[in-house]
Amino acid sequence: MNVVDFAEYLVKSIVVNKELVKVSLFEADDDITILEILVPEADMGRVIGKNGKTSTSIRTLIQAYAAINKMPKVKINIDSF
Repeated sequence: MNVVDFAEYLVKSIVVNKELVKVSLFEADDDITILEILVPEADMGRVIGKNGKTSTSIRTLIQAYAAINKMPKVKINIDSF
C-alpha cells in the first residue's frame, strides 16, 4: 500500500460520499511531497472535525506512514469541491 492508498483509506472511512474522494500526489522542490486530498463540501466538516482534531490526526497518521516507509517529507492539503 502506498501513501495515496493509505490516505484514501483513512478519508473514505470518515466521509459519507466515499466515491467522490480524490487523493493526488505531487513532487515538489527540496525532497517534499505534496498530498492533496479533495472531499465534497458536504463532508468537509467530518474530515476537519471539532477544532480541527480529525484533520490533525489524519495528517499525523499520513506523515507517520511516510516516515516508516522511508518516504520524503509529506505536506498534506485538505480541500473541498
